[in-house]
Amino acid sequence: MKQYVIDQLRLEDYDAVKAYLDAHFDGSGVGGLYWIPLDEGIHNEVQQAHADCRPFYFAVELSEDRMSCELLVRTTRKIRCDCISYADTAQRNWIIDAMDAILEKLGISI
Repeated sequence: MKQYVIDQLRLEDYDAVKAYLDAHFDGSGVGGLYWIPLDEGIHNEVQQAHADCRPFYFAVELSEDRMSCELLVRTTRKIRCDCISYADTAQRNWIIDAMDAILEKLGISI
């Protein structure tokens, strides 16, 4: 799996990030796993055509010492579909920027 990983979180960083994710994003039902919706403005052509599969998400796993983001854009509506794919360049950059922005907003420097 392709991922963007932020490691070496301190326990106080973990607590702050967890509180932020709990407040702003849906949990997946699995502890430490969150669904962050992808901005609709950067859907690829296939995703744009699959209105019934929306919204699209990327998964973020938070543990006490790291946060990892899958670079797979997925939907919670289907397990397999052509619209589920690895992030293209714009989506990948958006995902990384979103994770970095959370850390910046919380004053966490890695």
